[in-house]
Amino acid sequence: MGRLVVISNRVAVPKARGAAGAQGGLAGALNSALKDYGGIWFGWSGQESDDRTGNINMQRNDGVTTATIDLPERDIDEYYNGYANSTLWPLFHYRLDLTEYERETGKGYERVNERFAECVTPLIEEDDLVWVHDYHLLPLGERLRSRGLKNRIGFFLHIPWPPTRLFVSLPFHERLVKTMLEYDLIGFQTGEWLESFLHYCRKELGAEVDEASGRITLDGRTVIAKAYPIGIDWEHFQSQGETETAKQAEERLLSSTRNRAAMIGVDRLDYSKGLPERIDGIGRFFDQHPDRVRDLVYIQIAPPSREDVESYQHIRAMLEQKTGQINGARSEVDLVPIRYVNRGYSHPELFGFFRASKIGLVTPLRDGMNLVAKEYVAAQDPEDPGVLILSRFAGAAQQLPDAVLVNPHSPDDVSHAIRIALDMPKKERRERYEAMIGTIRDDNVQDWTKRFCADLEATRN
Repeated sequence: MGRLVVISNRVAVPKARGAAGAQGGLAGALNSALKDYGGIWFGWSGQESDDRTGNINMQRNDGVTTATIDLPERDIDEYYNGYANSTLWPLFHYRLDLTEYERETGKGYERVNERFAECVTPLIEEDDLVWVHDYHLLPLGERLRSRGLKNRIGFFLHIPWPPTRLFVSLPFHERLVKTMLEYDLIGFQTGEWLESFLHYCRKELGAEVDEASGRITLDGRTVIAKAYPIGIDWEHFQSQGETETAKQAEERLLSSTRNRAAMIGVDRLDYSKGLPERIDGIGRFFDQHPDRVRDLVYIQIAPPSREDVESYQHIRAMLEQKTGQINGARSEVDLVPIRYVNRGYSHPELFGFFRASKIGLVTPLRDGMNLVAKEYVAAQDPEDPGVLILSRFAGAAQQLPDAVLVNPHSPDDVSHAIRIALDMPKKERRERYEAMIGTIRDDNVQDWTKRFCADLEATRN
């Protein structure tokens, strides 16, 4: 095959060789694939420009070439804050109540996708594989085709695909999906999201759909859709656990809990993560078991995200209010039941925090996969592992059925799961851990990258 060209909303620029904190996760896997295949990672720089300059910033770091463009304020507001994050994101996470339908932001979304196509097309060579990522760039494949590209072009959606009855609320939904059918391969996180997409294509577009192979045929063109559950960077994450930073973080948390069991949640400050509902569940646990306030401390790490979007400002205020109410009612002079931290931590620090925590609480209302759940399990001591409490509505639940699965909308269910986890004997904890760890180790992000690229290459045949 030729080179690999990755296109995404944002670009992760690799650190210089040997630099501390080398990248893991998706960014690390894609950078590794780009090193293997050669090629380019193209996307928005994250920077604002005064106008549409057309300049492409090319860099080469540690064997990977990146190409980025700046966007004017209007494009950022309409394409990114608007259509991508105020329309598609809530709709795809089943939140019709938060979904905004604005004609101008839709135009901005199309305009920026057209600009991406305009800028990246001259960088693509004849035999290159092109891999487009996520909901920001759903129509990009069609824009590239309109410019004459005949390359193999794949697309991967990192978030859920909603049921047809919700998706049809989107204006021009047929047009949007028809642009997606210009890709050669479309990937989803789970079989559930894949099934929803196939159902839409059959019911709303009248496409011929082969459920077994994922082949979708419409107007003489065929595309393949498959599920590719993403994993963590196992080796990188384990290496982080060997660092002094991780060991210090573990000791720091253990020494601060005063013999209480630590329960941890790590989530972006986002309404899809179910944070207010989670706090309600924790509050219910302390209401039902007030004597156990000295047995358990909950640590919520919630780095802010998309702070310019009003719904995110609201979620932060609500979370702070609920946390304050529980702490006000349940705190003693020498303890508080909930620690709320509105900042991020490095991978080594998170490894240490996870290992020190007897319970991992991962309860999104809806999530494409959720790698925090997998990282929590990966960080555990095999001889004395903690317990993962996981939302049934996270994509990870399909791969990790041996977690304690909960309905995140039910405070009573969350409370019950916390009691089960807190009192679970070591034998059962080890059995659940051993049932999950093989999947987490083997279905890693490097394997995910190789499988998708191999299948995309195979569509040439």
